[in-house]
Amino acid sequence: MRSSELAQRASVNTETLRYYERRGLLQPPPRTPGGYRDYPPAAVELLRFIKRAQELGFTLDEVEELLHLNAGGPDSCDAARELAQSRRADLETRIVDLQRMHDSLTDLIATCELPAADRACALLDAIAKPTPHQRPGADHD
Repeated sequence: MRSSELAQRASVNTETLRYYERRGLLQPPPRTPGGYRDYPPAAVELLRFIKRAQELGFTLDEVEELLHLNAGGPDSCDAARELAQSRRADLETRIVDLQRMHDSLTDLIATCELPAADRACALLDAIAKPTPHQRPGADHD
């Protein structure tokens, strides 16, 4: 099947197919005599696997590892479980960080309800001040 049909069936865009080919997640298909890519039907399920893994939070590097594990034997299940547990631990850390950011923003928004002394914004002032866990001059992501 051509790129456009595969992309439609797998709910991705054709540029995603080319990107996955460059990354090695999707094998370059044979070409038709007219030069069009001719993907096998199994490519649809492969793309769905990739997209589902991404929906679960796996990076493309981890998806590549999962694809290799998917082709393996019983030991692959243990390795896949370890990878999933690692991903879950990373997500738990991110959730804690997001909750902290949520709480901080809630506190900052509450400062907007305070009377403004001289049209200064208490929220912007609070953001400009370093927090106790911030070192002045340090870069933060």
